[in-house]
Amino acid sequence: MRDWFDAPLRQRLGDKENRLRGQSPHSDTNGVMPYLTYLSLVQGVRLDYPVLLARTFHSPFKHQERYGGLGIDTELFDRHVARLEQLGYLRARTQLVWPLGRMLLDRGDPDLTMLGLDDLGELREAIYAFTARLRLEPSREFYSRAPDGRPPADVADTYLHSAIARLHAVHVLLFNVGQVSEPPIGRINAGSWVEHLAPDFAPPKIRAVLERYLRLHLQANLDRPQTVRHARDALRRLVTWMASAHPEMGSLAELRREHAEEFLRWLGSQVSQHTGAPLSISFRRTVVTLITRFVSETAAWGWDDVPARVLFTRGDIPKLSKPLPRFIPDHELGSLMMHVDELPDPYQRAALIVARWSGARRDEIRRLAVDCLDAYPDGHPLRIPVGKGHAERSIPLHPQAAAALQPVIELARQQQAWPRFDPSAGRLVQHVFLVRGKLLSTSFLFDQPLKTACTAAGLVDAAGKPTISAHRFRHTIGTQLAEGGARIQTIMALLGHRSPNMAIVYASLSDPTVKQQYQDALDRHVGPDVTLAGPAAEALREHRLDPEAVSWLQTNFLKTELELGHCLRTPAEGPCECDLVLTCSKFLTTSDYEPRLHARVGVEQQLIDDATARGWQREVERHTVTKDRIKGLLRALHEDHPGEA
Repeated sequence: MRDWFDAPLRQRLGDKENRLRGQSPHSDTNGVMPYLTYLSLVQGVRLDYPVLLARTFHSPFKHQERYGGLGIDTELFDRHVARLEQLGYLRARTQLVWPLGRMLLDRGDPDLTMLGLDDLGELREAIYAFTARLRLEPSREFYSRAPDGRPPADVADTYLHSAIARLHAVHVLLFNVGQVSEPPIGRINAGSWVEHLAPDFAPPKIRAVLERYLRLHLQANLDRPQTVRHARDALRRLVTWMASAHPEMGSLAELRREHAEEFLRWLGSQVSQHTGAPLSISFRRTVVTLITRFVSETAAWGWDDVPARVLFTRGDIPKLSKPLPRFIPDHELGSLMMHVDELPDPYQRAALIVARWSGARRDEIRRLAVDCLDAYPDGHPLRIPVGKGHAERSIPLHPQAAAALQPVIELARQQQAWPRFDPSAGRLVQHVFLVRGKLLSTSFLFDQPLKTACTAAGLVDAAGKPTISAHRFRHTIGTQLAEGGARIQTIMALLGHRSPNMAIVYASLSDPTVKQQYQDALDRHVGPDVTLAGPAAEALREHRLDPEAVSWLQTNFLKTELELGHCLRTPAEGPCECDLVLTCSKFLTTSDYEPRLHARVGVEQQLIDDATARGWQREVERHTVTKDRIKGLLRALHEDHPGEA
């Protein structure tokens, strides 16, 4: 046995010299594998993972009448299979046999209750190492059975995905039976971003500071994990720029204001790796804001190897435009929800219907707890978990959304999955959208079903992309609340806004609402029986003013009063550049100003007489033109009585 363990792997596997595609790659060594199983589980001989992953072993959980006496608790294994099925795995036995068998053979111990996190970690590392070896050296020619023309690397990737998925299933099982304390990570083949807080190429002093800063925010719960991840990405961009532009720098303390200016110019020239388009203003704003926070916090804490000086000011943060909320028009919303109701997956259907009626954010819906929906005689309040607003809130939920949510809540309760620690909530939570031991992704719950529903409803652009995103449900709820006359405090409470500025944006509404409020403003300030005159009068009568002008008119009509009327010039257009507003396209007057207009005609006549006496002909002409313009306004106000003008 010692010679066998010391032999090259290919020899230990018993590979044939002349292998043919479609045939077993191994020689007649099948009798060796049961013997190795016996040696491991009965005699305590530990087998190494390269052999365990490369060869096929008879499962110690099958054919107990043939392979009995190995010490396996088959009744416990059957209970594990039943528990995994309860957690949502359709092929639970198949998922468990391969990884559990390999871990027991590696341990040389048949006791299933002794498996822990260390065993899971060792098998995971062995799978990645074995797959990497397969891409360079075909130590197991399993791809010889694959169709011709399939690259070995593709088959290796398939093997990796299958092996890690089965390992993930075992982790889910052991966590839910209380045998391990840490839940499995969400993505079964990606690892955790927390393991790579600082880039490997960063100098030691820089790497140490970044690791310390980000781990402090994570471990002390100074921020939500998502915020810490954004901070990591922002600092990574700074370090990437330093490595390229100033490789001589070994510490962040060497950064000066001139370096910050170089970085800002570099950041503005970068493009997205996904789209090839320049980085968006919002993304660059996030990067600069988070780096500024890092500099100010570490300076206040008195850390070494940090800038400890002002690098970026408020003026360096890119300014965001403020677009109007993109609500979903009624006819599009009705067609979309009809196709959402037809989605076959209950989780996707429930997530979108809850988004439509609650206005909650995607991550808030994804993290709903099984006790989120309370029942009262007057309705179903929904408890939204702690999210971006750092506060839990309760909102009334439409009966249609409650009806869609209740079945998936019942499915979650039937799974009886162990609660998982929710970093945002700071406590253990039994989630609704949990399937096979992991939270469903926002892509699965929202992006994929929305694409299906939008395509069926014809709500796609020329490139075939959906024109409606899940966040537009939130804008729609905010808009509908504003249209219904809800107070700002109500909108803030329902949508989880922390400041009124975030809720006030919904005062800018859809075109029909703007027109109605515009008419209400006219009726309130001008009155239905008041006639209008001036260059802006025609546009006002025909509702041709843009929404910005309407909003300005509604809130500032009384403030725009001049001597003879009103100026509708908005602040965005800048100050009026002329003293004579009588021909300005933004000037408006009403019959209420008729006495002032007559008085101004008298004043202009006095000025004409004085200029005539002094021989100032140009002044005579100017005041004459002004007098004629005012008399023209009076005639427009009294079209039915021209003699009075």
